Amino acid sequence: MCREVGHAVHLALSRRGLLKAGAGASLAALTLMLGGAPVAAATAATGADDAALDFDTRLILLGTAGGPAWFPGSSRHGIASALQIRDLTYMVDCGDGAARQLATALMRASPGVHPFQSLEPLRALFFTHLHSDHVVDYNNLLLQGWTAGVGRRQPLDVLGPGPRGELPPVFQVPGRPRPEPAVVFPEAPTPGTVQMTDGIFRAFATDLNDRVRDYLWPDVRTLVHAQDIALPTIAGFVSANTTPTPDMEPFEVWSDANVRVTATLVEHAPVFPSFAFRFDSEQGSVVFSGDTGPCQNLVRLARSADVLVHEVIDAAWVDKLFPPPLDEATQALKHHLLSAHTSIEDAGRIAEQAGAKTLVLSHVIPHNVSDDRLRLASRYYSGRLVPGHDLAAIGIGRRRAA
Repeated sequence: MCREVGHAVHLALSRRGLLKAGAGASLAALTLMLGGAPVAAATAATGADDAALDFDTRLILLGTAGGPAWFPGSSRHGIASALQIRDLTYMVDCGDGAARQLATALMRASPGVHPFQSLEPLRALFFTHLHSDHVVDYNNLLLQGWTAGVGRRQPLDVLGPGPRGELPPVFQVPGRPRPEPAVVFPEAPTPGTVQMTDGIFRAFATDLNDRVRDYLWPDVRTLVHAQDIALPTIAGFVSANTTPTPDMEPFEVWSDANVRVTATLVEHAPVFPSFAFRFDSEQGSVVFSGDTGPCQNLVRLARSADVLVHEVIDAAWVDKLFPPPLDEATQALKHHLLSAHTSIEDAGRIAEQAGAKTLVLSHVIPHNVSDDRLRLASRYYSGRLVPGHDLAAIGIGRRRAA
């Protein structure tokens, strides 16, 4: 899972004594031990693809980094994507720096727009799950976006997982039983999207009241409509802890005049619910995997999609983090990390099974993995492969009439 990325890095570094080395450990040595390449070798040219501006429908990768860790030599922002359809924009996830990246992308697409209007086109935001690396910039989007037009045309719809319903089990390491830890906010230990949104407004009430009363701004709460995605009845589902990813058919979660959005549960246990989303418009279909291990629910959702945006982890990097010999505890953590994500090669296999026309690799772990490594997915995938980078854009469907 996402938090295990940071945990794994810290554990691996401590195994190598880097945390004891302090300032004496050079950046080059740290990058080498993390398994990454220098940024010039690991990162393709960034910036939006100008050719995509010729399309009414565009996918923009706002941020392509996976996990909460910050990696040396990486310019990737936290995971977030935007789908522009005609004059409206739909956003998936809101990782570190996503709000600024969205404003940058929209102002680039409309050079004459005033900064105070830059986020007016944002129609809806969808959260695949509520790990911090997918939601950490949500408060920025709401509060900084308050001045940039969020919800000004019509309230911003925000959809994501509802309350989990029960605490996840305590991860147990063989031979090292862990006691039950103290519960964070036991009165609401697994809040959903609506409660998270209310919590942001509560935390920033000083600012909100000041700006409403003294600056004459509209109440930001009236500009946002947060919704918990209700799960349908699913045969075989028992509980979040025992059956977090039951076999199921995709179900509709939202629609407007431009697009129909469907979802399914994917394999990111013990997180629940953890969604993948599919956006279908008259110009084509785009699927976002969210965080997941290989999952047949996702294959079903992505059947014949024009674009599949899939998360990826470099399994070779994980092997470097945990060199042999491995004790039982380290082996368990390694397995836990790999099972909650999809390897480069398996991402290719999933896209091939689904028959997706284009595979875009995003939520990249580690952040400084090279494009050459990402292209290994093409060994198992016969379609168009795109190693994802921040602000890269892909046109979908027909070009605009001249």
